[in-house]
Formats: sequence, C-alpha cells, structure tokens
Amino acid sequence: MTTESNPLTGDSPAGADSSRPAPPPGCPAHGRGPGGLSRLHESADLKELYEELRAEHGPVAPVLIHDDVPLWVVLGHAESQQLLRSPAHFCKDSRIWSALGDGLVKPDHPLMPHIAWQPMCAHAEGDEHRRLRGAIDVAVAATDFRGLRRHVNRSVQRVVNRFCEAGEAELVGQYAEHLPMAVMCHVLGMPDEYNDRIVEAARDMLRGTETAIASNAYIMDALQRLTARSRAEPLDDFTGHLTRHPAGLTDEEIAQHLRVVLIAAYEATANLLANVLRQVLIDPRFRSQLNGGQMTVPQAVEQLLWDEPPFSTIFAYYAKQETELGGQRIRKGDGLLFAPAPANVDPRVRPDPTADMMGNRSHLAFGGGTHECPGQDIGRVIAEVGVDALLMRLPDVELSVPESELRFTESIASRHLVELPVNFIPRPQQDVLQRPSHENDAPPRQDWHIGVSRPVAAPVPRVEAPAPMPMPVPPPPPATRPEPRGAWQRLLRWWRGY
Repeated sequence: MTTESNPLTGDSPAGADSSRPAPPPGCPAHGRGPGGLSRLHESADLKELYEELRAEHGPVAPVLIHDDVPLWVVLGHAESQQLLRSPAHFCKDSRIWSALGDGLVKPDHPLMPHIAWQPMCAHAEGDEHRRLRGAIDVAVAATDFRGLRRHVNRSVQRVVNRFCEAGEAELVGQYAEHLPMAVMCHVLGMPDEYNDRIVEAARDMLRGTETAIASNAYIMDALQRLTARSRAEPLDDFTGHLTRHPAGLTDEEIAQHLRVVLIAAYEATANLLANVLRQVLIDPRFRSQLNGGQMTVPQAVEQLLWDEPPFSTIFAYYAKQETELGGQRIRKGDGLLFAPAPANVDPRVRPDPTADMMGNRSHLAFGGGTHECPGQDIGRVIAEVGVDALLMRLPDVELSVPESELRFTESIASRHLVELPVNFIPRPQQDVLQRPSHENDAPPRQDWHIGVSRPVAAPVPRVEAPAPMPMPVPPPPPATRPEPRGAWQRLLRWWRGY
C-alpha cells in the first residue's frame, strides 16, 4: 500500500468506504478500517501495533482514529525531531486540518478536547506563540528549585504519613496521584486547594467520564479564584509572574494556561512517578543499581522517560504545505501524531530496547522545538525527590502481588498503571519539617533483663573522710544537629533543602 493510493486527505479512499460492514472480532481484518488502515483506538496492544506499522510502512505510517479519521503517526526518532523542529512545514493549529474542514471530525469526536484549537501557547504560532510562551517561560525560570525540593520532601512526608502506620498501601492512588498535585498547587500559588477532591477531579477529567465537564468546572473555578487573587495582590509564585508579565495576559488567558500547566504537569508526573516506582519494585537489578550507587535516582528517571514516556502520543501537528517526511508524501492540511513511545525505541537509535540509556537525554518524552514542555524540570524534581524520599521512608517496601497481576489502562494518548499494591514494616508518622528517613524508626535502647528484675547494688559502708573541695562542673553543650562529614554529604544536605 502506498500513500499515493491512500492519501490522508478529505477526498482520500480512507474516508470513502464507510459503508463496508466492520469485520467480526477474531477476524484477521479486525482493527482495520477503510483502505486497510489500522485503527489506533481499537488496538489491544499499541506497542505491538507500532512495530507492525514500522515494519510495513517505515518511520511514518498512515492510520485511523475514532470515526475513521485519517492521520499519520510518526514512529521514527529522526522524523519526530524533524516534525518538531520545522515550524515552516508543521504547526499545531488544527484550523488548517483538512479532515476538520471537510467535516470528517464531528464536534462530539472523542479526541476533540485534544484537537480543538484554543487561544493558548500550545496551539498558537508565530508572534502570538512567542507572547504567550514567553510569559510561561519567565514564570518557570523564576522557580526556586532548591526551595521546590524542600517542599517536595515535605509533601512526601504528609502523603506518606497517611498510610505509613498501616504497613500496606496502593502507591498509584495513594501516592503517585497525590504528590504531584500537592506540589503543583504549591507551585501555582494555591496550596490550600490541594485535597482529595481536586485529585479526583483531575483524574476524572483525564479519563473523559460522564462527569468530566463538572470536574473541569471545579478545577477552573479554583484557578479563576487564584487568578483574581493574584491580580489583586500578585505574589512571588507562578501565577504572580504570569499576572505581572509585560505580555499583558488577560484573566481568561491566565486561568486557561494555569489549567494546561496544572493538568499536563500532574498527569505526566503521576505517570512518570508510578512507572519509576514500578520498575524499582519489579526489577531487582534496577533496584540493586540504585541501592549500590551504580545508578542515581535522576538516571533512573531518565531511563523510564526512554522506556515509558508519560504521554505515548501528543495531539497533533498539521502540515502547512506539501512536503515529505520519512519517505512519505505529506499533503497540505494532513494531520500527524507525534508519538514519543515508538520513537524512543526506534531501532536506528536504539538497536537494543532493553539497554541502559545512562546519561542520555535525547529521548522525546518532553517533545522538542518551539512547543517543548516548559515545565519538564519541575516534573523531574517531583519524580526524583518523590522516589528518593519514599525509599528513604520505606526502604523495605515490596510489591504485594505478582507482577503479572499489575494492570494498565491504555489509550492513544497514554498508558496508565492502575494500581501498585505494596507492603512494608509499619512505621510511625514523621514531622513534615524533618528530612524523610527511616533511621528514627528503631525503638530507644533499653537495658534488657531476662527472668529477673534489674539487680540493685548493695549499699557501700560509709567511711568518714575529709570533704573534698568542690570542682566546677562545666555546663552541658547545647544540643545541635551533627554536621554531615565530608564535602559531598554537606552538598547533598544543602541541595535537598535541609
């Protein structure tokens, strides 16, 4: 099959054969649509499908999404870089998408929330993109990362204190989905809004349930109140920097960008944190490398950004003119899916997909080009400190079910771990201002006497003697926390904010 015979435009055969009955389940053609193209949304295993598409079409493959809307999916690493870094050829403005203009994409299309154009930097181009993205970049650049690490540590203490005494937990629902929201509410400037309800609302929005609209309204209400407070009295936080920026963002632009930052950072970091913890728990070699110092936590995070990027695909780019990509003819108005998951395992850059990628940050988990994720370093800090601090609090944490019982929910956009049940020795709660540690878990030392009470010394006969001259007793030294030994320990203590 060639793209010339099945061009991905509104007048292509891919959209003209909708009268054909769908093949029954189990049929070899199941999952195929008009023109024999694969339906991404019907695949039970997208990783396997991506490799089949790579073998059949090369680094850029034609596919279908819901309602048999045609798209290209970019599977190659180099081709993805070309897509991201060629603003003269590709943009994120869906208003130029041929399928949308030809009526193939209905207003109630399941992916419309991802596709529909909005006046935000994620969809804007040119001067408007520079205006909006410039304000976001300034707000991110103003982040105090040392202070952020300290706050993540304290947030870990609060979250872990909720389950540490039970000796068991479910680390996706009780930890990975809570920690990023607690931190991001602090970063944006609304720490009092963090609670179970806002976590549930974010998850509900991302799942696209029947109550997703109400959940979105709940979050937008919190962000609009934050915007109004910041407009009246801007503080030195993320929202305050957006409010004061010379670009002159309106209240609506500020609230909508806060929503994008909050939800994107929350979902990406929750997925990343869950994936790293899962790898630590299921792979003894991976965990031993961490424990033995052969791998640092930041290196572990980068490895998982290669293996399990938080977003499998990112919607979507559109061709501004006729061009070529990966040997395929791309017509003006065609839509293209940027797909970090298959691009990260492109055999041309990663012949062995199981190989360690130590120190290599050329993965595509955070995109690239003008639309590269602006908050990626904030996400890295949350994931790195979140893993390190949890293992400091619960060093004996173990998976409580066989690895084969772990389940994922998968969509075109992401692969989400459902549950990560664990057990550990129950431990007491800790002061949130204290650095996460298990060293204070041991009971205080006592004198042990088995079978008899503690012996009492016999009285010594009193002997009269001249009274000795009183000796001055020096006062006890003030109680101070011992300084870490060595320059490296002092640097770590400073870096972690303690």
